[in-house]
Amino acid sequence: MSWIVQIDTALETAIVSLAFKGKLVAEQRSFSQKDHASFLQPAIAKLIKEAGITLQQISAVAVVDGPGSYTGLRVGMASSKGLCYALNKPLVTINSLKLLAATAKSTISNLQENELICPMIDARRMEVFTAVYNANLEIVLAPCAMELSKLSFDSLIKNKKMYFLGNGSTKWAAICPEKNGAFVHVDTNSLIISELAWVKYLSESFASIAYAVPTYLKDFYTTMLP
Repeated sequence: MSWIVQIDTALETAIVSLAFKGKLVAEQRSFSQKDHASFLQPAIAKLIKEAGITLQQISAVAVVDGPGSYTGLRVGMASSKGLCYALNKPLVTINSLKLLAATAKSTISNLQENELICPMIDARRMEVFTAVYNANLEIVLAPCAMELSKLSFDSLIKNKKMYFLGNGSTKWAAICPEKNGAFVHVDTNSLIISELAWVKYLSESFASIAYAVPTYLKDFYTTMLP
């Protein structure tokens, strides 16, 4: 049937959406980050019911696997893998940085072939999760955790215009030394999730249900109480 359930809990807003052959049909959003876990299953059930189908009729589950909020990523991945295991459906994973870059590409008017897109996700203090993509969404700088300084993109930004976006880009805006840096606002877009998930589904680029883990990009640390 080519229905795909899509889950994104990587950032502040949780999104559950339903797509058919790469086209968004409906979505549900939760703006309370602490409620992501309790939001997911009722939201999925509501979308399935309103679409007039059953869970058994879906073809795959897609999840935004990070980087982003550690807790949010674990919630989204666990829910997605649980559905796939129970229904015997494939799992599709989508990188949150590429998702932001693809959303920016659809937003920026007159994006030139030689211009670059740099999504940034807040990683506390002066750190961000980031990557750089060209206008065709090919990787120029692979996803990484980066501590920002004025020299962070020195070899790229001097020669090409770069678009910065995401909830971590305000840190870079305060120290960006080059006039070639432009800042744009984009929100996570279920239309783009649907398109990216459909491309992966058609190419059978599935993740292992048993071994798939969130893309954290840096270790998770916690303080143990005595």
